[in-house]
Order: sequence, then C-alpha cells, then structure tokens
Amino acid sequence: MPATPPLASSTASGPGPEAEPPAPGPGHRTPDRARPVGPPSETVPSPRRGGAALVASLLGFTVITIDVSAVNIALPSIQNSLDSGMSGLQWVVDAYTLMFAALMLSAGALADRTGARRAYTWGIFLFTLASLACALAPGIGVLIASRVAQGAAAAIVMPASLALIRQAYEDARARARAIALWTVGGSVAMAAGPVLGGLLTDTAGWRAVFLLNLPVGAAVLGLLLRVPRSPRRPAALDLAGQLTAVAALAGLAFAVIEGGHLGWTSGPVLGAAALALVSGCAFRAVEARHPRPMVPPALLRDRRVAVPLAVGFAVNAAFYGGIFLLGLYYQQLRGMSAVAAGLMFVPMSAVVTATNLVSPRLAERVGRRRVIVTGQLVFTGAMLAMLPLGAHTPLWLVLVLLLPLSVGGALAVPAVTALLMDVVPQERTGTASGLLNSSRQTGGALAVALFGGLLSGSGGVFSLPGMRIGLLMVAALLLATAALARLLLPRG
Repeated sequence: MPATPPLASSTASGPGPEAEPPAPGPGHRTPDRARPVGPPSETVPSPRRGGAALVASLLGFTVITIDVSAVNIALPSIQNSLDSGMSGLQWVVDAYTLMFAALMLSAGALADRTGARRAYTWGIFLFTLASLACALAPGIGVLIASRVAQGAAAAIVMPASLALIRQAYEDARARARAIALWTVGGSVAMAAGPVLGGLLTDTAGWRAVFLLNLPVGAAVLGLLLRVPRSPRRPAALDLAGQLTAVAALAGLAFAVIEGGHLGWTSGPVLGAAALALVSGCAFRAVEARHPRPMVPPALLRDRRVAVPLAVGFAVNAAFYGGIFLLGLYYQQLRGMSAVAAGLMFVPMSAVVTATNLVSPRLAERVGRRRVIVTGQLVFTGAMLAMLPLGAHTPLWLVLVLLLPLSVGGALAVPAVTALLMDVVPQERTGTASGLLNSSRQTGGALAVALFGGLLSGSGGVFSLPGMRIGLLMVAALLLATAALARLLLPRG
C-alpha cells in the first residue's frame, strides 16, 4: 500500500517552492479535522481529485518497491558486469533499504511539517535522478552510492504517499479500502518485480531495471499537479536523533553483512557492532530528552503502535529475505536465466494480489487481530516449507511450497497498516507511517544481510545449510511476533 490544485502550483512543471500556508505556532494544536488554509474549492477533497492523489501515491509506492525486488533478480548480472563479490551484492540491496529505514523516521515528520504533497514531489524527483545515476554507474562503488541516494529519496516518498491518502479519505472505511489498494500496489510490485527484472536484465541488461523508473517518475510528477497542497502540521526535525539512528543501523548492517565474510570476531565487525550499540543508546537518550522527538516515547508505549511495528519488522524480514534467497537459488543453484527466474514469481504475484484484496474485508468480518496473527502463522509455515528445497527439487513442487509465502504477508500487512492509521491522531499520521515503514525496511535489510552471509559457502558456492539456518531464524521471529499480536492487540 485529496482535492483541487492550488493556484500557486497550477503551472508548476516539477518540484520547487510552493506558496503554502505557514506552519502553526508552537502553542497551536491542529484539530483532527481542521480545514486547511485556503478557499473551500481548493481544499475540500472531491472524488476526482482524491482519485488523482490515490493514483499518484500508488504509482510512487509501487516504483520504490518494485525497484527492490527487480534488482534482486539482476544481482548475478550486476556481479558479472561489475566484478563484485557477495558482499557487494548485499550492499547493493541494503544501501537502499538501510537509508530507506533510517531516514523514514525524519521523513514522516518532514511530511507533516512541510505538507505531504510538497514532500512527495521532492521525493519522487530525487528518486528519479538517483535511478538515472544507478543506470549510469561505472563500478560497484558508484552503484552502491547511488543506491544510498535512491533509498534516501524513497524514505521521503513512502510516508508522504500514505499521508496523501489520509488527507483524501476522511471516512474510516473508505480510507481502509484506499490503504488496501495502496498496499496491493506495494505487494504486487514486490512480487512482480522479479518478472520485470528478469525480462529487462536478459533483453536490455541490468541498467534497464533502473531506467524503468524514469518514465514512472515523470508520470507521478504530472499527476501531482492535480493534487491540492497539503496542510502543514507542527513536527520537529530531530537532527541528533536522525544521525544516531543512521549510525546505529549502518553499524548493525555492516556487522551482519561483513561478519559472514570477514569473521564475527574481526576488528571491523566488532567495531561496527560497538558503533551500533553506542549509537542505539545515544538515540534513546536523545529522544528521551528532546522536547519534540521524532520518535515520541508516548507513541511507542501504546501497544497498538508498538506491536504493529514488531509485526511489520518480522513480515518484511520474511518477505525481503525470501525474495533475496529465491533470486539467488534459482540462478546460482539451479542455473536458471534471469527471465526464467523472474517467471517463477508470477504465481506468487497473482496470489499476493488476490490475498491483499481479500484481507481488508476479512478483517472487517473477523477482526484485525485474527487476520494479523493468521498471516504471520501462514508466513511461518512458508519459511518451514522452504526447508526441503534443493538443487533438484521439481519446479512444480517449488511453486507449491511457495504458496504460503504469497499469502502470509498479504494477509497481515493491510490489517497492520489500517490499524495503525486508525489509532494515531491525524497530525501524527506521517510520523506513524514513517515508524511503521522504517521498522519494515529495517527487518528487510537485516534479513538480506543475514541470508547473504549464510548463503555464501566455501568458494562462493550457494550454501543450502546456510539457507536452512536463515529460514529457521526468520520462522522463530514470526512466531514470536504472532504471539505478541495475539496477546497484546485488541480483539476488534
């Protein structure tokens, strides 16, 4: 997984300053349904304008998500083209997801502070430029640096896209269905990305995977001309908290990625682990003392917020880890082409789409908690079902064993997202969205780091025992968060 455009931006051709109303003063409190500044005809959402905002949000969310899964299929080609090892391939994936996760914390506040549309416009513009830089990268170092820029831009896009939907749909039921469509876009993109990645890699080369983002970015910028400016809301930008969060996540990822290659007791790995620990403690101290922290402690103390964050972490760890694992399994262990490997994800894409559409209605009927818990248990089954995979497992059986992987996350994510958007005040939707997606991306990044280290056997050969250890670890995590959801989330 809005209204009439303002006169100030009706002739705009791209991102830039907008004549938006000033932010409220320190003593001002914006009510949940406050009317934005401006004439009624420019601020009251209409179905047509709301549709433009939903399509723009959906396309942006889709393109930043599809980039992850499409790149996974292109990794062997990137390895051969740029002469990279497994560690380099892990960084190509995790440079994106780590910046995505870390900057998401401030990006949510940025969407609240500057207005969702303005933040979204800049995010899409920067993501498109970074995609061009990825496509032109002459070496693995430049590609990784460009992926960092892509991830930073995607972090701005994600919470702003969800905030645009919240702005467009005041009715809770209509909003839940719009969020479901938004989630469908992300889930389908994640599942269908390998197909596009395989086709583009085999027909035009891996650079075409990044060039695909250019026309989509241009289309989103065009749609945003029809979306009204968003109200600004008071939200502090916590620089010290952001820097310590980036340092903690970068140190943790380095320790997990390089630990599998350099050794867990090597100096750089121990140093990175120490950096992660110290930075994590500093982050907690900074947020506790800041008058307006980017991660409000009161928000995290609400179990209706904390549990969805844990569930999002576990679900993305399973899904990102599974996609990364399968892309290498098909091509490195079974010798399949990029196209053939991508086509193996087509059934998954269809099942994910169907399940995402069913999930919100099922949640309305039986309750969100039950749907969230069931989704995680199904996902646990998916991890266990993949344990018997080997070099000669019949392909039809591989497809059957992957069905639970398609269903689990598609059941849980719409219910988790809708629950979180309903329990936080409207002025905190950008912050809450940033928290959820930061947690999800962190789970995905660490899963890729874990699987990459375990999959690289002696001589760089794909390691089946390493794969099975990783699957068991993720299954245990899913079981733990399912228990938390069952015990701590309300029945309704």
